[in-house]
Amino acid sequence: MHNVRPLPQYLVSRFHGWKATSYAENSAWYRRLADDGQRPRAMVISCCDSRVHVTGIFGADTGEFFIHRNIANLVPSYAPDGQQHGTSAAVEYAVTALKVAHLIVVGHTSCGGVAGCHAMCSGKAPELEEKSSFVGRWMDILRPGYERIKDLPEDQQVSALEREAVLVSVENLMTFPFVKAAVESGEMSLHGLVHDIREGTLYQAEDSGHRWTVV
Repeated sequence: MHNVRPLPQYLVSRFHGWKATSYAENSAWYRRLADDGQRPRAMVISCCDSRVHVTGIFGADTGEFFIHRNIANLVPSYAPDGQQHGTSAAVEYAVTALKVAHLIVVGHTSCGGVAGCHAMCSGKAPELEEKSSFVGRWMDILRPGYERIKDLPEDQQVSALEREAVLVSVENLMTFPFVKAAVESGEMSLHGLVHDIREGTLYQAEDSGHRWTVV
């Protein structure tokens, strides 16, 4: 822990500003969350990208969303192999312990991870093929999506792959027995969205992803 340093001063100042305003004005709610535990209505799986701000998009309050973020908002298929699976663990906890009513995968435009996957799968990023590339091995999850879009005109492929990142994740979620059971019983619904960062538009997948409509 010798490399741990104090927070940058601008973050310290922002924290004190939050504590004096947002927290002070809602301290009873924060204490209730601490004492009673969380009861989020939905789990959101989104990208690590700093431009993706799901609580802001939906105007969500503290305690409303159980959020998991990773590169390109991907979910691997069900693999109970005894290894360490951060995304799968988050999904398991949300569905079996928190019993969320909605599970929402939120993709976005201009996704660097998706662009990297496209470059890797099209032979333009050999460094991502290396076993030592954490990003490359994570983006392997999206290879089935690339196979579905690789014959489109080249200028349409990356945007199509951004939608495939959502669809592949939704498909993989249904390989988890507890997710499948919750969906089929009607206890939980699955949703796939793509957020257009530039335009502020939100698209939702319908008909198993064959059609996308503006929310």
